[in-house]
Amino acid sequence: MNYEIIVVGGGHAGCEASHIAAFMGHSTLLITMNIKNIADMPCNPSIGGTAKGVIVRDIDALGGLMGKVADESHFQIKMLNSKKGPAVQSLRCQADKTLYPKNMLKRLQATPNLTIKEGKVEDIIVENDQIKGIILADGTKYYCNALILTTGTYLKSNILRGSVSKEEGPHGEERSNHLSDNLKKYGFKIQRLKTGTPPRLKASSIDFSACQEELGDNKYHTFSFDDKPQYKLEDQQKCYLIYTNDQTHQIILNNLDKSSMYGGYVTGIGPRYCPSIEDKIVRFKDKERHQLFLEPESMYYDEWYLQGFSTSMPEKIQDQMVHSLKGLEHAIITKYAYAIEYDAIEPLQLKPSLETKVVANLFTAGQINGTSGYEEAAGQGLIAGINASLKLQNHPPLILKRNESYIGVLIDDLVTKGTKEPYRMLTSRAEYRLVLRHDNADLRLREYAHELNTITDTMYQNYQTRLANINELTQILKETKLELTEKIKNIFLQNNFSIPQNKTSFFELLKRPEITLEFLEQIIPLDYSEDVKEEVEIAIKYEGYITKTQKEIDKMLKLEEKQIPNDIDYQKVKNLASEARQKLEQVRPVSIGQAARISGVNPADISILAIYLKKEYGKNE
Repeated sequence: MNYEIIVVGGGHAGCEASHIAAFMGHSTLLITMNIKNIADMPCNPSIGGTAKGVIVRDIDALGGLMGKVADESHFQIKMLNSKKGPAVQSLRCQADKTLYPKNMLKRLQATPNLTIKEGKVEDIIVENDQIKGIILADGTKYYCNALILTTGTYLKSNILRGSVSKEEGPHGEERSNHLSDNLKKYGFKIQRLKTGTPPRLKASSIDFSACQEELGDNKYHTFSFDDKPQYKLEDQQKCYLIYTNDQTHQIILNNLDKSSMYGGYVTGIGPRYCPSIEDKIVRFKDKERHQLFLEPESMYYDEWYLQGFSTSMPEKIQDQMVHSLKGLEHAIITKYAYAIEYDAIEPLQLKPSLETKVVANLFTAGQINGTSGYEEAAGQGLIAGINASLKLQNHPPLILKRNESYIGVLIDDLVTKGTKEPYRMLTSRAEYRLVLRHDNADLRLREYAHELNTITDTMYQNYQTRLANINELTQILKETKLELTEKIKNIFLQNNFSIPQNKTSFFELLKRPEITLEFLEQIIPLDYSEDVKEEVEIAIKYEGYITKTQKEIDKMLKLEEKQIPNDIDYQKVKNLASEARQKLEQVRPVSIGQAARISGVNPADISILAIYLKKEYGKNE
């Protein structure tokens, strides 16, 4: 059977890729080993988090599903880093592990042009270095014009606890045994990575009275720009905070040799920024304790997730570790923690569009590209789906720049720097994070979505209305001057604020650190939504910093405009350092800007390359 686009894998990347490809009008097949595992959450029961929450907003702005499904599937939500600046704030919700997959599948099944089938893909069909289709384990063939691989952690995956290794995927599912080996025969470089998950506990066996409550925010939030809150503040479920202690640490140190990782049983490289608890104890010996969070997995079953306690210890040792924690002395482990190893491709083999350099019209997204996390996977899946569609339409790909979205930063890091460990998005990776905020994702990306037809007309009209309100409120604040009447002077004094000496605009007044729009509303009525007022207030208060950041962005964009021809022979560029020549040949950057971000390529090499391009191609004037 023939399809225009086939997506392999029903995880978070596969859901976004298949939905957007079908939404853009292409006959699309989503093939997965088990339909029940579509949008599964094998690790933490949450969507969003530091930096990750902004990715979800980016996805929503571009027409993706993750934010909408999270909004209708969570039982607690909060804004992280709310006491810090807007550049590091992001949403995180506790998603119901039963509801989230159910609601995602419902949306996918209602998507026109999308077919969902079960099957295990073990090979691809390639002719003249171009993708033609897939081959299932039973020999069935499906043909396509573009293929997107979103295989997650299932490629030759092994589950490890201590010295025990099982050839299976998450939840004991069947793994893909041959696909990664078959990718090798087409020229793909494969690497071995590792991640892990903590134990799950029976809720009725936990002494919550010994734990510190962690509540959701007392104000409404949504990931999606288009939906209203679908929950009640008072109905949010509690989470809890506990800590490791000396006894926990001693148990781990006494049994390090029994850990899969420290016992030498793991061959894959694990995530630096989401380490196992034994890795934390070894690496941070000076810390007396490490915080852990108890989080409910679903309202439909009695199981809680012990966030921060990922381990690959044997089951008996895990019992000792868990029982050493305050409140968990009698906890029953319903699912033991494990490490999982799996195959992934080296992401330097990808173009910025997420099309592979090895096989034309073959795209990859998610953990197969070396990332970790639901949000990172979903963001890649969305872009892969968009670009596979654009490729079939003979349109240029959507390449998001580092100043336009966290997704752009993520993909640029992967295809420019590569990764030897599971890549996790952090705010520190985004040099322009002040303009890549939670609040302004629609302002950054909705025009792209409209141009590409990845959102509905209603969604675009909602955006235009919000944008008009933002501009209108900003103009009102600029044009309205503060009249220093006795009543207004008293309002300042009652709030312990100094009274302005000169007649000034509300726009300038808002730049004062202590002045907020909430305060100004005591003086002037502002009949606008909270999200509009938030956007305007941030833009005004951080105007100077944003202007400075924009100057840095302009410099970067000038380098991005200096394109490098696809057929350049770096061996002919004289005086390049040998490492720079090797890295440039490997990455084959599309611009001087990208070339400058490659590790091992120095400013002197960039100058030499720019001179060569100007001389040989007449570029970079």
